Amino acid sequence: MDEKKINLPDCCISCTACITACPVTAATHKFRGPKMVGPAQSRLYFADNEMDSTLYLCSNCKNCDIACPSSVPISTMNMMARAKYYETHKHPQRDAMIGHPEKMGRLLEDIPLGAFFANIGASIGTSIGMVKAMGLADERPLPKFASETFASMLKRKKQLSSDKKVVFFPGCVINYNEPQVGMDFVEVMNQNGYEVLLEEDFVCCGSPLVTTGYMAEVKINATKNSHLIKKCIDKGYPILTICTSCSLMIKQEYHELFQDEIPDVEENAKHIFDASEFLMDIAQQDQLNTNFGAINHKFAYHAPCHLRAQGIGLPSLDLLRLIPGLQIDDLDAGCCGISGNYGYKAENYERSMKIGENLFNAVKESCVDTVLTDCGTCRNQISHGAQVKSKHPMTILAESYKNS
Repeated sequence: MDEKKINLPDCCISCTACITACPVTAATHKFRGPKMVGPAQSRLYFADNEMDSTLYLCSNCKNCDIACPSSVPISTMNMMARAKYYETHKHPQRDAMIGHPEKMGRLLEDIPLGAFFANIGASIGTSIGMVKAMGLADERPLPKFASETFASMLKRKKQLSSDKKVVFFPGCVINYNEPQVGMDFVEVMNQNGYEVLLEEDFVCCGSPLVTTGYMAEVKINATKNSHLIKKCIDKGYPILTICTSCSLMIKQEYHELFQDEIPDVEENAKHIFDASEFLMDIAQQDQLNTNFGAINHKFAYHAPCHLRAQGIGLPSLDLLRLIPGLQIDDLDAGCCGISGNYGYKAENYERSMKIGENLFNAVKESCVDTVLTDCGTCRNQISHGAQVKSKHPMTILAESYKNS
């Protein structure tokens, strides 16, 4: 481990800003707080080889990182401590499933009607208590698998060849659960003169593996993706994502976790963009197609924690406000509570819902029937907790272009 990583805990000035910002701390008195299970525990590594007894409560939402005045990657330190624990302890069986969404998706892709039977099985498993027995929350519906992957749909899409090309990093949710959202993104980019390319050898960014403690597998995926990203960048192609957890992982967390172990991660980050961020950049250069058709509807917008952690503003909200007739308010109500696979664990369900209470109440007070947000699991949590529809901003942008 390099000297910079060793000294990271000592950058913490114990100001408690992270504890004040932590949604888990606000939801339960059991959690000792980010600085105690991160920097403080790291300083005591010589005295205690066991994981802090409350580290399992950390959701990796990154609000502690956002609040830290010393830029200590507290949540990443927490996840490294969790991974260290699992080097000598057995994973719960359910972690093998929720930590490996890509493996599940590929398995179902190879089975005729695999997605259909998986969705039916999840429904039956919930009703007979099997889902709960596996350690998963049965109060909320599990994500459904799509009958066709995004990669398959893109192959059938006839795009006009263009000198302007971008490479899309779809992530597991888009590829296996919400491929139409990925196709909406492709439509938006095509409307702006860009051809969308897909590097088929990309693997899961590793975010769900991080939170479940499979750090060795994270490094394998990060190494492979970083090599492929570098090849794309060398051809002059920027890398775009529409999942804020994926973009945070490949732009920032690869560097925090493997800064001196994997080549090019820091340089690669300069060429990786959230799609809305990229579109707002070209808008500032007067290159955005602003021929938007009217959408006469009122929406609310939720900024995912993993978007705010990137410090790029709210580019999707800025884009949506360019659409004629569209009314949209920023809910600005904090974490939704689900934090990737955190809220799908049985022991975290009630806590995740308590964390999301402010957001759910804000949605209800806004009197909207649809909330727009860039994160797939945030969409699931909002639909479940606030009982409204949720959509990705790219879906609305694509609809607007079609209306023009």
